[in-house]
Amino acid sequence: MTPSPPARTARDSDPQTLLAQSPMKPLQILVVALSIALNALDGFDVLAISFASPGIASEWGIDRGALGIVLSMELIGMAIGSILLGNLADRIGRRPTVLGCLIVMAGGMALATLASSVTMLGLIRFFTGLGIGGMLACTNAIVAEFSNARHRNLAVAIMASGYPMGAILGGSMASSLLADGSWRDVFVFGAIVSAAFLPLAWFLLPESIGFHDQRRRPDALEKINAVLARLGHPPAHALATRAQSAPKASFAALFAPGLLRSTILLTLAYFCHIMTFYFILKWIPKIVVDMGYPASQAGGVLVWANVGGLLGASLLSFLTYRIPVRWLVIAAMVVSTVMVTVFGQGQATLGGLATIAGAAGFFTNAGVVGLYAIFARAFPTEVRAGGTGFVIGVGRGGAALGPILAGFLFTAGFGLAEVAMLMASGSMFGAVAVFLLRPGRNREA
Repeated sequence: MTPSPPARTARDSDPQTLLAQSPMKPLQILVVALSIALNALDGFDVLAISFASPGIASEWGIDRGALGIVLSMELIGMAIGSILLGNLADRIGRRPTVLGCLIVMAGGMALATLASSVTMLGLIRFFTGLGIGGMLACTNAIVAEFSNARHRNLAVAIMASGYPMGAILGGSMASSLLADGSWRDVFVFGAIVSAAFLPLAWFLLPESIGFHDQRRRPDALEKINAVLARLGHPPAHALATRAQSAPKASFAALFAPGLLRSTILLTLAYFCHIMTFYFILKWIPKIVVDMGYPASQAGGVLVWANVGGLLGASLLSFLTYRIPVRWLVIAAMVVSTVMVTVFGQGQATLGGLATIAGAAGFFTNAGVVGLYAIFARAFPTEVRAGGTGFVIGVGRGGAALGPILAGFLFTAGFGLAEVAMLMASGSMFGAVAVFLLRPGRNREA
């Protein structure tokens, strides 16, 4: 009887299998931590305009409809940046794309301090959004590719929780700046912090093994082994045989038969749910100021919404070890619908508003975090940044639509209760789209 061949160990495997099966080394954990911090920076940069919005409206005397457009300009930039720069990251690498995005973000925040009109500020925020959108696509791919199989869902979910973390820390600073200064001080702070991340990313972030493996240049194995050595893993002896059906880094691959259903449903889910998410995040300060509270206290309510978001992200992250992430996302979106509707009923005190905003943030952000974990599993390495970028980019149409639609509804005479109920329905549509995914035929379960 012929003896069975010895079991293949991680040490004998191709580079990606080795990384997936081995314990995570300190530098891998540090890369994940850096990605969390970069996503936190995104969180502050996106919401900087929300913290500043009462001061902008007061200084330039603009109505809610015009303010809604300004609030959405960087979201439109994010949509375009996610699609274009996410695909670029699959072609030139995650590391150079991240560095380029940081330059755009720091420059955009600095330019916002010089804006002298609504039009100029809107254009500057659009430019800033290009970098923010590209960063979101890159960090999701980086965390998925530097994590091992056991901790990948947790790592991606924690990375996504960096977004509310940045809003909490940055928002607390913004509230202090608004109490003693002008809305422009918020952007000065954002520019300084964004620029500070450039040297950190330059020295700490290597190119991912997954990117080198899928590009397959003549020196790919040499570059991969250099990264493995830096991470503290043994060298790989050969690259894995690539399947003939492996997708190429292109938009067309996202609509091939194996990925078409996931691409469409995930885009729809993200579009609808993120519309609800950004209605809450973008309009809280203005809604609270219109109730008669000062801008600094309105910023505090938004901070509490993000505290809830961080707690929701953290809980979902750890539940992924026990419960399929798809079902967690569906549950979060259903409860999100309820809580955003309740927020629209109003509260008698500032504390009551903060509590309901925190609960709404808990479930809306849990849904967003869970979607990021699904993206990382639904798209293979070859199109991971591009696929994530496409879903986020097209989905950001919902992010841009949310504040604009709410602004025009308010201007048309609808009350907060009616506007909140309409905007909350996006989460319910998102839950239906996630339910229609086929976990048995894709990686997202």
